[in-house]
Amino acid sequence: MGLQAGDVFGRYELVSWLGRGGMAETWHAQLVGDAGVTKPVLIKKVLPEYANDEDFISMFISEARISATLSHGNVAQVFDFGRVEGEYFLAMEFVDGQPLHLVLKRALRSSLGRMPIPIAVFIAMEMCRGLHYAHTRTDSGGRPLGIVHRDISPDNVLLGYEGQVKIVDFGIAKAQLIRGISTEPGVVKGKFHFFSPEQARGEGVDARTDVWSTGVVLYELLCGKLPVEGPPAVVLSRVGNGEIPSLATLRPDLPKELNDIVRKALTPDRQRRFDSSHAFGDALTAFLYANFPRFSAMSLAHLLRVLFKEDLAQQGREPSVPGSFLEDLKAWSKPVAPVKPAAPPPVLLRQPRPVRPSNPPAMATPAPRAPATSPAPSSPLRTGLKVGGLLAVVAGLVLLWRHQTAMPPVEEPPPLPMATLEPPPEPTPTPVADVAPLPAAPSKEVMDLQQQIQSLVNEKNYDVALVKAQLCIKLDPTFPDCERYLGFLYAELGNARLSEEHYKAYVKLAAEGDPSRARVMEEFGKAGDAG
Repeated sequence: MGLQAGDVFGRYELVSWLGRGGMAETWHAQLVGDAGVTKPVLIKKVLPEYANDEDFISMFISEARISATLSHGNVAQVFDFGRVEGEYFLAMEFVDGQPLHLVLKRALRSSLGRMPIPIAVFIAMEMCRGLHYAHTRTDSGGRPLGIVHRDISPDNVLLGYEGQVKIVDFGIAKAQLIRGISTEPGVVKGKFHFFSPEQARGEGVDARTDVWSTGVVLYELLCGKLPVEGPPAVVLSRVGNGEIPSLATLRPDLPKELNDIVRKALTPDRQRRFDSSHAFGDALTAFLYANFPRFSAMSLAHLLRVLFKEDLAQQGREPSVPGSFLEDLKAWSKPVAPVKPAAPPPVLLRQPRPVRPSNPPAMATPAPRAPATSPAPSSPLRTGLKVGGLLAVVAGLVLLWRHQTAMPPVEEPPPLPMATLEPPPEPTPTPVADVAPLPAAPSKEVMDLQQQIQSLVNEKNYDVALVKAQLCIKLDPTFPDCERYLGFLYAELGNARLSEEHYKAYVKLAAEGDPSRARVMEEFGKAGDAG
């Protein structure tokens, strides 16, 4: 006779049966301590058919040893491991919530019709944080453990009613330090729909494999379907060949920035993928708070309370959901409009920024690489620059950037009156032209963002730095240094046209006495003469 609710299992009392997976059955249980103290846990008990499988038991024991070392807010923690009457088990953190695959199913069946964009992005962002933590674990001697989850899917992500996102089941994680558990190339494990191309080809895996799988999860959350569907042979063949349909084909309403982020996570060549879950999560963070600045973990909590209202009621629970969240849900159902820079307010509504040197930060980076010079048809630029002159000026500006001295700290100005934060009415044309309004003092948020961009540039992480610089422009379209960063980054990424556009915008915004502005104008003048 099998176990039943109310049975005692070692130190634990079983509360309710939760389900059965490929290798174990799970129970909601509680640890019973002295004086009636109890602690809720999740028991994962190995199925009887695996009890005598030495290879499986070895892997299961290794999972326990690895998982027990992980302690992070986005990873379900393992508390205990052992045997009861010859049956192996794990006692894990109990997450009061629902698995992601069930949440997605409820959302698709609800009046929402799909997972709201900010919710989907937030879940993937939190997954990235937990994975990066696991990927970077070391042993007591500082040697990398080489942990890779390998089985990331909605089944292995739990969402809590308080807004938590927890990754579970590092059961087939690979830690090179431990003997006998390395998965041989060619051995297929896990859920094949979420396999990376290297997994599908039976090659070795690394942290970027989990980046891919997280990208597939985000793809499914946004579209309500997987990028590739069908029997294992078809899916593995198409994924192995990199045949992944663009997210934009299924969701043309999605912002281009988000589509670009997902596309990079799902790049078949892992060398061109996000190089870490941290980089992937950082890009998602920049997108989320640029477009949904009010979003918080409680937004996820409220969604679960809406989707599982009847389930909670059956448990005698009636968690509250504020009316403001229901309004947010309505707003999220509409397409996300691209954030356009607001027109600069009249001079009288702006406070001049304290005078400071505007030299760009110094960077220890390799010699500049000018954008590609392959001939292509183009029209003359508004400034009269020809293509050759444009490439020369961009290369010159990159050199200028790299040889400037570090920017001194800026004293944070007092907050501006609320009136200055409101977009002004369209100005009436006047005979006085070409008079640029004085720039406003940058906010602390913009200055913090500028420091993040500088750190990313120093690490040559130009893709994520570009996302941050674009966010900088959205937060303060009149701050010249945001434009200067974009000019530099587009040059590094080989886009001479956009680099020139942002450098010209910088010239318009920067103070006339700014030596860097004069140098940029000088470079454009040289290119114009050459044209």
